[in-house]
Amino acid sequence: MTDDKASIERTAARLRKARQTKSMTQAEVAKKAGISENHYAQIERAEKNPTVSTFKNIVKALGVSSAEILDK
Repeated sequence: MTDDKASIERTAARLRKARQTKSMTQAEVAKKAGISENHYAQIERAEKNPTVSTFKNIVKALGVSSAEILDK
């Protein structure tokens, strides 16, 4: 993922939308992804940029592909 703020914000919004579509809480996603709820919330608010491995764990927890979340 790039450090471009607009790209991070778009990615965060897509993560939030995917989570809401699946009717999952931030706590549920975080637990499945193996990270803290606070860390996931920061990622979803575009305050933190996840590592590649954390991003992979999050999309797996959400049951979506990376392509669905990242800029196309």
